[in-house]
Amino acid sequence: MKTAVAKSLFKSHDYHEFRKMISDLLIEGKSTGYEQSESHTYYSGLNDARMDLLDKTITISEGNIGKLKSLKRKYIWLVLAEGWCTDSSQIIPFLNKMAYESGKIELKIVLPDENEDLMDLFMTNSVRAIPKLIVVDKESGDVFGSWGPMPKGARDLIRNYKEKNGEIDETAKSDLETWYLNDKGVAVQQELIDLMLDLDHQNHQIE
Repeated sequence: MKTAVAKSLFKSHDYHEFRKMISDLLIEGKSTGYEQSESHTYYSGLNDARMDLLDKTITISEGNIGKLKSLKRKYIWLVLAEGWCTDSSQIIPFLNKMAYESGKIELKIVLPDENEDLMDLFMTNSVRAIPKLIVVDKESGDVFGSWGPMPKGARDLIRNYKEKNGEIDETAKSDLETWYLNDKGVAVQQELIDLMLDLDHQNHQIE
């Protein structure tokens, strides 16, 4: 696992590099990932605009900033994501803002197709679900935990819809987008802060 993480970090992008890669590919009518399709390009365009808006409007509460700054260790959030993935576009701008405000976390993003070994280590219910965040100790390179591909509320919405309707269709996608809009990133922040404080406490005690 440590080798897969190290190899992926070597090929990783910071948030601004990730955003530029998406924009540059869109100019060519392309998306991230090996599989190219009209659908991927279409959603990449929507997601690019969404991330532009989120970058301008996201706020992290002083309380949450204080919790992030209280972390005793320094970390890397290594995130598997794609430009065409709607969940990635709803979540990663918040990860970027949280990492920046913390002063303790560095955000690095990698593409699943280019990092299959890593993706296969962090599948969700045997599925390559993204975005997937891997918590890496910056000093040792050890993996302390993971999170994703979406907050519990969003995950429950999709699960319940699939149980009722048998498949995920455009209505489900619209319902999910509404959920993210109403949540305003609160669930992502709370779940990740709780995770980070717990991991930080556990590993500080070990020392």
